Amino acid sequence: MTTDPAITFKNLSFFYNKRQILEDVNLQVKKGEFASIVGPNGGGKTTLLKLMLGLIKPDRGRVLVFGTSPEQARGKIGYMPQYAHLDMNFPATVLDVVLMGRLAKKKFWFSKDDKKTALFAIDEVDMASYIHTGFSELSGGQKQRVLIARALCSKPSILLLDEPTANVDHETEESLFSILKKLNTNMTILLVSHDLGFVSKYVKSVICVNRQVVIHPTTLMDGAMIKDIYHGDLKMVRHDHRCSEEGHCHD
Repeated sequence: MTTDPAITFKNLSFFYNKRQILEDVNLQVKKGEFASIVGPNGGGKTTLLKLMLGLIKPDRGRVLVFGTSPEQARGKIGYMPQYAHLDMNFPATVLDVVLMGRLAKKKFWFSKDDKKTALFAIDEVDMASYIHTGFSELSGGQKQRVLIARALCSKPSILLLDEPTANVDHETEESLFSILKKLNTNMTILLVSHDLGFVSKYVKSVICVNRQVVIHPTTLMDGAMIKDIYHGDLKMVRHDHRCSEEGHCHD
């Protein structure tokens, strides 16, 4: 992997209903990064992902993905939203759901190459034996794997995941992160997670979001930084600062 930035935020601010969500964000995410996005509820984590996708526009500043606009780079981004808007009564199989990841290129039909790509993505998340199983019949962890496969179906260079391990047990969480660690050899991965103590075993960096944004390499964490990010005591991990050559100062 090269050290060129995959994602760059330059002096970015974003408001929602006149309330400032993100303030003067300057951030570089390098190619090959595996980072967790953390912060309090309402701190701007999902907003950060949506800006990377070009689903919303900044009020000030710029977002660049591989040196271009998010809209132009969208074909290189795989996205798994926090909530799957799928009717559980609709008779969609695992293969049907994963093929949705190819709809950006095909409108009403899928080629042999689309199906081959979908099958490969399903195999990458260890769900090959469930290809013809109904999506509604799967466990929570299995559904998460299928939705990751759907995001992989576009052959992305960047994978964005919004709380991919929400509402799954610890064993399933371990399995999902093992899959993501393997995928990280070929792509940049950013994921939103509240379980910082767990993800620190896998990710290389932590992006702390609480209106302002700071990125740190993952190491053990002290209580002062936890309070600064979350405004309270939490049992988490520590990040050594990596926001600039001089480091970042918490007043």
